[in-house]
Amino acid sequence: MSWVVLVLSGVLEAVWATALGRSEGLSRPVPAVVFVLALAASMGGLGWAMRELPVGTAYAVWVGIGAVLTVSVAMATGEEPLSLVRVLLVLGIVGCVVGLKLVS
Repeated sequence: MSWVVLVLSGVLEAVWATALGRSEGLSRPVPAVVFVLALAASMGGLGWAMRELPVGTAYAVWVGIGAVLTVSVAMATGEEPLSLVRVLLVLGIVGCVVGLKLVS
């Protein structure tokens, strides 16, 4: 169950990071509220998962999931450039996250 909560928390990390970027310095109310709620839920889930998972592994997986999803959304929406090199680097992060799960 800890892994499921950790993955969902990683997804919420991407939600709050994207909302923070779209809030224009927390000046837009809807993205700012999404940011605060997703941040609280993401951190809460990370903390809950760390009760059973090693801190280093949990944190690396959480950050990896959040980073991959955040940059993927940005590339899909055109906010960041899409290139083969960027996709390969993102896939490298995915490989590392899967590797951490497999050795834990």
